[in-house]
Amino acid sequence: MRLLIFGNLGGQMASATRMAMERGAKVIHADDQATALDALRGGQAIDLVMVDVAENIKTLIQAMEREHISAPVIACGVKNDADAAVKAIKDGAREYIPLPPDPALIAAVLAAVTTEELDMVSTDPAMVKVVRLAEQIAPSDASIMITGESGTGKEVMARYVHTKSNRAIMPFVSVNCAAIPENLLESELFGHEKGAFTGALARRIGKFEEASGGTLLLDEISEMDVRLQAKLLRALQERVIDRVGGSKPVPVDLRIIATSNRNLADAVKEGTFREDLLFRLNVVNLALPALRDRPADILALSDHFAKKYAKANGFPLRPISEPARTRLMSAHWQGNVRELENTIHRAVLLASGPEIGPEALITPDGADFAAQAAPSSSAVQKAAMTAEAVTRALVGRTVAEVEQELILDTLDHCLGNRTHAANILGISIRTLRNKLNDYASQGVSVPQPGQARVMQAG
Repeated sequence: MRLLIFGNLGGQMASATRMAMERGAKVIHADDQATALDALRGGQAIDLVMVDVAENIKTLIQAMEREHISAPVIACGVKNDADAAVKAIKDGAREYIPLPPDPALIAAVLAAVTTEELDMVSTDPAMVKVVRLAEQIAPSDASIMITGESGTGKEVMARYVHTKSNRAIMPFVSVNCAAIPENLLESELFGHEKGAFTGALARRIGKFEEASGGTLLLDEISEMDVRLQAKLLRALQERVIDRVGGSKPVPVDLRIIATSNRNLADAVKEGTFREDLLFRLNVVNLALPALRDRPADILALSDHFAKKYAKANGFPLRPISEPARTRLMSAHWQGNVRELENTIHRAVLLASGPEIGPEALITPDGADFAAQAAPSSSAVQKAAMTAEAVTRALVGRTVAEVEQELILDTLDHCLGNRTHAANILGISIRTLRNKLNDYASQGVSVPQPGQARVMQAG
């Protein structure tokens, strides 16, 4: 977590800071309110603000509210300064920590801040079952595999497990294995020594060392190269890593959580994922159900997001009207919880009356949200007839020809976004890249990111 200290770092305040750092917090110090606000406006979110009671806590909190900056403020002061403690709470501080600081109290405050925003919203039995399993195994150090469709909340679940673990106040570090090129992922994970390769001008600490003591999330691990999987397996088995270009192993102590939206058993059969690594990672599997398979959570999540984004944008909390709730329940939610969250976020911004009505439920491009509702029986019948016509049109064509057209049309639909296209097609991004390289070598037009395909004349 990231901690902002505002005030004099001399003496007992410095002791509180040191205790927080020993428990994994990254600390930023501000001598005055202007510097504190600059830090709070920065690109990296501040999880907690600790303020000396000698500072003007009220004006700081008022400035944060004006700029819609949301971070809990904790006041710190000497034990016998009861009046200052009462005033700090009245001025908006969340808690008061007496100085000199008690290590257990500092640890409790840090743990409370890391968990308060991560309570899982789950009322549907299908999701409640998964959450209970997560809470049961969280205190252990067992590796966990979290699976589910895109948008089901795999990273949120990973963070939840971390906050319920014995490592909660230590670092939580996430690496998206699909977003980092293969030739850079090894250095990202394990770090490198100065001169290890061209451009390695200094030693770099990798994510394994950064997460030591805490939890490392390997997001979309199915996209990791097989060669790198072997090095990861050694790190898991022996609890040591080798920096790129390093001459001696570096010990690490962390918990691994991995996620995938693919069936890794199939990846093992295809030879793109190591079976021994899967066994090592998949000690416990948390399979997150799609939102359409946990319908009792739709309205609970909608209310949660409405409250969250009203607070984040400084808007009054508006209840979701009954017609809007009916429409939310009728949607298919192909994008799962992520799609629902974005829909409610837009609705909070667009609602104008005392309630969030159905008119505020629109798609990102402004279209009527009703079009996203589950199809009627007549629509299903029409779709079936269309599908039959499409099937007939495919007769006489090779599988390779049909596959190429499907891949390129999907990529065109995603405006060249390979990650989105691979998710829709149900293949790894590596497989998609290889096929696109083959098509390009044959002179076929391949959409680039942000572009539509240039159709070639026949």
